[in-house]
Amino acid sequence: MAADDIRAVKTYRSLVQDLLAKATELKTDGGIEPPLSEADLGDALQLIEQRRELVMKEQSQQAHYAVVETAFREKFYDLLVSTSIDDPAFIQIWNLLDIVSIFSDNDQCEPGLIFWLIEELLDSQTIDGCRKVFDYLESRRERNTAKHFKQKSLIILRSCNELLRRLSRAEDTVFCGRVFIFLFQSFPLGDKSSVNLRGEYHTENITTFDELPKPQESNDTAMDVDASSAPAGEESAADAAQTSEQTTTTEGVTTTRSETPQPSKATPQASSVKEKKDGGAIDMDVLYPIFWGLQTNFSAPTRLFDPDHFASFKAGLDATLSAFKKMNTDLDVRLTSKGLEESRRGPKRRRMGDGAEMTNFNPKYLTSRDLFELEVNDVAFRRHILVQALILLDFMISLSPKAKAKLSDSTNKSVLYSYVLSDEDATWVAETKASIASYLQQGSEGKFYYRMVDTVLTRDKNWVRWKAEGCPPIERTPVSVQDHLDTQASATKVAANKRLRATPLGSLDLGFLRDDKNLDGMSRLKEPDRFMTPVIDSYKRGIADDEFNIEMAQTQEEKDEHAKEKASKTWRTLRLASRSKLNLLEKIEDGKNLNILFEPPPALEEPAKPDATAENGVNATDSSPKQDAGKENAVTPDQPAEQG
Repeated sequence: MAADDIRAVKTYRSLVQDLLAKATELKTDGGIEPPLSEADLGDALQLIEQRRELVMKEQSQQAHYAVVETAFREKFYDLLVSTSIDDPAFIQIWNLLDIVSIFSDNDQCEPGLIFWLIEELLDSQTIDGCRKVFDYLESRRERNTAKHFKQKSLIILRSCNELLRRLSRAEDTVFCGRVFIFLFQSFPLGDKSSVNLRGEYHTENITTFDELPKPQESNDTAMDVDASSAPAGEESAADAAQTSEQTTTTEGVTTTRSETPQPSKATPQASSVKEKKDGGAIDMDVLYPIFWGLQTNFSAPTRLFDPDHFASFKAGLDATLSAFKKMNTDLDVRLTSKGLEESRRGPKRRRMGDGAEMTNFNPKYLTSRDLFELEVNDVAFRRHILVQALILLDFMISLSPKAKAKLSDSTNKSVLYSYVLSDEDATWVAETKASIASYLQQGSEGKFYYRMVDTVLTRDKNWVRWKAEGCPPIERTPVSVQDHLDTQASATKVAANKRLRATPLGSLDLGFLRDDKNLDGMSRLKEPDRFMTPVIDSYKRGIADDEFNIEMAQTQEEKDEHAKEKASKTWRTLRLASRSKLNLLEKIEDGKNLNILFEPPPALEEPAKPDATAENGVNATDSSPKQDAGKENAVTPDQPAEQG
């Protein structure tokens, strides 16, 4: 290092010390929050900017970055060696990282320097200390990833993966989840950093299990009968001793000195399991190697491209599913009795010594023969295995001709296989998948559990398709400001209150409902037009107008309409005429010649004076023959005349 560089390091060393002193004055509580901002260190940063301009005149940008990094690292190592993470004085580290972040955003140092320091900080701490460091990372995530993310992404990914290797998924499950959530929130959704583009499988995940003793010869038939009649799960002392010698358990994974049996040998054993099921009992010794042999296919699905392996997989999965269905019927009785006992005890929960609730999470299931029957009786265990089977069956369905046709235009050929699933095998896969789905929906929470699993698998299919298409960008360009303003104006216009018409089209006049109209309602009912009989002459003009409209009508509909109006007025006219002009109705033929009804009546002559006999009190019934003849003429046809 040249003399100028050494002088620049000394200059920045004093600047970093001044910034830390300023930060100490601002934050006195010793906590991670709140973060230091550029406004808090405004005066000190301006002084640093002036000194940086003087130094930059003599150095290049790369040399300047090296000088700044050297000054920060010296101070970081000094604080890290002399201060424990549980000490309140460790706030100096958090303040230093905030200052480095400000330098990084202002292009005054390497963009990834802050995550280099955090990576070394994680390596120097225990798991408990890493939790506190991760508290800092989570509180500064948006700020530290807002700028220069491309230069920081690989460092973030490397440091988080190293931390995950140190964590135990059984003991530090929550912490592992926090790390994954931090990665998901930091990296964009379409980032390829965690995509398995070449479609590689975790074939190193080998499941080993016990090698059971071979069945005895045919001459020992009596011993076979005794063994088969014994209750499931019971073993002889010799078998138990041999099993205990073969199995050793380390961190939840069972390792054996025996080799994994060949899957091709499981076919005849699977048929024997079905026979046992039909007979009402399940031979766990026969099911045990068949069941754990399926794990080889789950970790390496491409093995099923071999017809022999696929045939053994079908037989093994059918035998396992049949045994699970048999176990389910036996378990219902146990769960019922167990539920009654728990209801009698009360709603107490079993808890561990520290007060945390017990969970049934297992990173890897044990494969010991002694535990096999207990595991199969566990609902969570059976669901775990069947979900593995669903994932593999979905992979096999994607190899059918119909599914491969949808991915014919995909660019990532490394995840597209030349193997084509036959129609017979595709039918078996569909039926088996439906059978597993039906089984998972059993129980009180079965439908909810299967819905959750089906949702996850459906989304996984979309990710597989995205990967097969070469991971095209899924981010959309942001909406422009002008488009946003236009849309906002259109939405405001549509949602604005519109002025209604006084009388909308097709609506009735509701003015009679107004209060002022209701006040004179009785007076309007007393109007003569409402109760007096109209004059017969009032219909004359209306009938004439209807006759004119009938003659001038251009369509048959108009003519019929006016004819109905004329007939209505004619009927009313005849009804009024029947009271005063009944003798004229016989002169009207079918509504014609109505004018005679509207003519004024002839003038009436003065009646004759009564004679003397009437004045002298003579009875009025003794009338003259002329009057009698008039009376006879006035008799109606319906009322016969009196006989003399």
